[in-house]
Amino acid sequence: CADMKRILTTIPFAFPLPALAIELVQPIDCTLGDTCYLQQFVDHDPTAAAQDFRCGAQTYDTHKGTDFALPSLSDQADGVTVFAAADGVVFALRNDMIDALQGRDDAPDVTGKECGNGVVIRHADGWETQYCHMARGSISVSVGTAVTAGAPLGNVGLSGATEFPHLHFSVRKDGQVVDPFAATGPECSGDTQSLWADVMPAPHGGLIAVGFAPNVPDYSAVKAGTAAADHLTPEQNIVFWGFAHGGQVGDVMRITIIGPDGPFHTNDLMIEDAQAQFMRASGRRAPLDGWTSGTYMGRVTLLRDGQLIDTRTATITVP
Repeated sequence: CADMKRILTTIPFAFPLPALAIELVQPIDCTLGDTCYLQQFVDHDPTAAAQDFRCGAQTYDTHKGTDFALPSLSDQADGVTVFAAADGVVFALRNDMIDALQGRDDAPDVTGKECGNGVVIRHADGWETQYCHMARGSISVSVGTAVTAGAPLGNVGLSGATEFPHLHFSVRKDGQVVDPFAATGPECSGDTQSLWADVMPAPHGGLIAVGFAPNVPDYSAVKAGTAAADHLTPEQNIVFWGFAHGGQVGDVMRITIIGPDGPFHTNDLMIEDAQAQFMRASGRRAPLDGWTSGTYMGRVTLLRDGQLIDTRTATITVP
C-alpha cells in the first residue's frame, strides 16, 4: 500500500516520450457505448486549465488517467471484471478499502488513498499500468503474480475518490504519465500515437441511459439505475428522461414522445454549463380522460452545434 500511495502522488506529466513499445487491450469487460462509456481522459494542459487528447474539454485539471464508467450503480453491483491491459508482473495492490461513493455525508476520508482498491502492474521497458476504484475483496492477484494481457484482476468498485462507478486506468513510462489515446501529445500539437491494440471509440460525450417515468425522476435514482418505469397507467403523467455525459455549454438534449396516434411532445433543453454527467426530463400531464391504450416511444437526441452526438429510444405500454 505504501508503494501504491507513492505512485499515486508523485507522478509528473511529461511529453514527448521516447520510442513506444507497448500495446494495450481494453482493461474492462464491457462494450463501449453500450454497457460502459468513456467519462474523462488524461489532462494534457500543464497549466490550471485542462485539455483532453483531442484538444477538447473532456477532462479536468491534473487528471492522470482514462475513466471507463458504468451506466449505473446496479451495473456495478452485478459485477464487471477488470483486466490486465498488457503482460506484466503485479507490483502493488490494495484490497481492503470499503466501497462508498464520495460526496455523501457518511463518505470515508480517502486522503492519500484516492485510488481506492487497485492494482499496479509493471511491464517491460519501464511501462506501468494502474487500475483504481476496484471492489473491496475482489482483487484476485497477488504482488509478484505474472499476468498476461486480458487476465482478470478483480471487479469495478466504488472505493477511493469516486462519485460514480468506474475504472480509473493510468499508464506510465519511466514514471511519466502517458495518455494511451495520444502518447506523444494532443492531436492539435501534431502527429500522435495511440497505444491501443484495437481502435478504441471515444465519442465527444453521449447518452448513458433513457427511460419513462410518471414524474421527473430523482437524479440519485437515475444514477442508481432504478428510475425507468416498466409500465404506466392511463391516469399517470408521461415523462421521458435522458442521462448523458460529456456535456458542453450550448449542447441541446431534445426529448420527443410518440404515442399510438403519433408524436405529441417535443422539448429542446439547453445545457448551460459544462457537465461531466447530467440528466434532463420532459413530458406531459395525463389528460382528464386518461392516455390512449397502446405503446409509447420516447426518443432523446443529443445535439452539439446542430450536429448529432447521440440518440436513444425506449418504449412503454399503457394498458
